[in-house]
Amino acid sequence: MTRIALTGREVQLTAYPSGEVRPSDFRIVEKDVREPGPGEVLVRNTWTSVDAGLRLRLREKGPEGYFVAFPLDAPMEGIMTVGEIVGSRAAGFEQGDTVWHASGWREYAVVKAGEQALAGLGTLTRLDTDLAPPQAYLGVLGGNGLTAYAGLFRVGELRDGDVVWVSAAAGAVGSLVAQMAKIRGHYVVGSAGSSDKVRYLLDELGLDAAFNYKDGPLPELLRQAAPDGIDLYFDNVGGDHLQAALGALRPWGRVTMCGAISDYDAATPAPGPSNLFQAVANNLTLRGFRGSAHLDMMGDMQRDIGRWLRDGKIRYVETVVEGLENAPEALARLMRGETTGKTLVRI
Repeated sequence: MTRIALTGREVQLTAYPSGEVRPSDFRIVEKDVREPGPGEVLVRNTWTSVDAGLRLRLREKGPEGYFVAFPLDAPMEGIMTVGEIVGSRAAGFEQGDTVWHASGWREYAVVKAGEQALAGLGTLTRLDTDLAPPQAYLGVLGGNGLTAYAGLFRVGELRDGDVVWVSAAAGAVGSLVAQMAKIRGHYVVGSAGSSDKVRYLLDELGLDAAFNYKDGPLPELLRQAAPDGIDLYFDNVGGDHLQAALGALRPWGRVTMCGAISDYDAATPAPGPSNLFQAVANNLTLRGFRGSAHLDMMGDMQRDIGRWLRDGKIRYVETVVEGLENAPEALARLMRGETTGKTLVRI
């Protein structure tokens, strides 16, 4: 293989944010890019993911059992990205292949084939760009799609006749959950943090009801949207949203706990729901999960969502931020609720 002499930029964390994410907590560094060794490929990254879960790793210590915190002044390993192989010494991977891997927020990455990353989700994988454009594998056909699919059908045990509430329903995961529940014929309520997002949920995604959680007391807003109660709550927010759900769930209802974005920027942990006994009184099931724990469903997810995309039954939007240097600002915007659908950085 011809020697490759390259430099490339990468984002490094310089300080752990206290409260809201600030671009000043990061820096852009120019680094030499080494040649791939045996079993490795060199990837020119083209798109990189921005997810709320990254905020949990911008702490000195991440949540117990979760992915480790990002170290300071070092490459930020464990961020999904897609790109094109520009050099390969790994069997099964050729120059020009489009792949995903977990060395994002940088322009170039040397990746070892077969090495597990992000609990297996970020292992180097060739992508079928005939099915969808490369960046779709960071959202609807990637980790977000798997989280939505596994969370709704396996963890949430979607059942005939369920009334479903999805919080953060205009986000990358929530919007897919809401649409899949509609495809299966359910009454679906979505909540979001702006009137524009509520219109998107109703007019574009076709939900049965939607509300802006900032418009009044959550229990009342939920009661207006689902006057007879709910059976399944897909929780992306936690906090007061989870408390409202516990008060609205009918007997034998379920909570699929995917995230708690309301707590990610908090300087101190938010208190838990004060009505947790409703879980006992109504025989409720509260189950947390991570999409990466359900990798066995990836093939089924890509097959089903791929078909729904082709048939026009699934719609998805992307908030695209241009330039690697703006990745920290993209995360800050996501955390402020200023993005819709999947948030991406085009490198």
